[in-house]
Amino acid sequence: MNAQALEHLQLRTALHHALANQEFVLHYQPQIDLASGSVVGVEALLRWQRAGDGLMAPARFIPAAEESGLIVPIGEWVLQEACAQAMRWQKAGLPEITMAVNLSAVQFRRGDLLQSVTQALAESGLEPARLELELTETLLLDDAEQVLETVRRLKALGVCLSIDDFGTGYSSLAYLKRFAVDKLKIDQSFVRDIVSDADDAAIVRAIISMARSLKLKVIAEGVETQDVARTLGLYHCHEAQGYHFARPMPADALTDWLRQRNAAQP
Repeated sequence: MNAQALEHLQLRTALHHALANQEFVLHYQPQIDLASGSVVGVEALLRWQRAGDGLMAPARFIPAAEESGLIVPIGEWVLQEACAQAMRWQKAGLPEITMAVNLSAVQFRRGDLLQSVTQALAESGLEPARLELELTETLLLDDAEQVLETVRRLKALGVCLSIDDFGTGYSSLAYLKRFAVDKLKIDQSFVRDIVSDADDAAIVRAIISMARSLKLKVIAEGVETQDVARTLGLYHCHEAQGYHFARPMPADALTDWLRQRNAAQP
């Protein structure tokens, strides 16, 4: 326990330095319209280029960042950099795409999220409709008036709201109405085996049918094979992302990938 406590303390200290030393980077994973095959968006994914440790995935450091409150300034940097990168792509002549950014519940409770979003949009010049904020079911189920008011103000700005990992929490359909979200993201745990697992297929079909009835868009994550992508298309899922299309990549690599993809299309 002492060793774990020391490691946790060292991690929190290193996170402080990481923000100051600009050790964080964003990778981007394309999101594909299943009907047309076009790239309609990307999801910004945080990585930590920690000295001596290589590239660190968020699962290893986000819990410590949330516990310490450091996720608030880190989240502000993510918003600013993601919006700025979306505008860089636009200015480079690439087609306009939506930038999806994950939000932590801690950002709602400890930070001024509305100001952070407003500032990121103003400084970058990105159109609000091109920013998609991914919320967790846990956050919405708290149903605190503060959260509801913040979500309403974000909607008033014109940004899009989606629910990440839909179906993995204690889902309550009531919040889909109260929070007026725009999109549901089906968790990869349901998507991965829809070709071979009848139960997963039934769950995915039900989510898509419900969402379309509520005039919500649906995106499936964790799409790793052509068979899964084709099946989602047959289910009338709007969008998908996953290794079948592209892995997350740095901004420069994604720029080249987008240009090659555009050049290959008739």
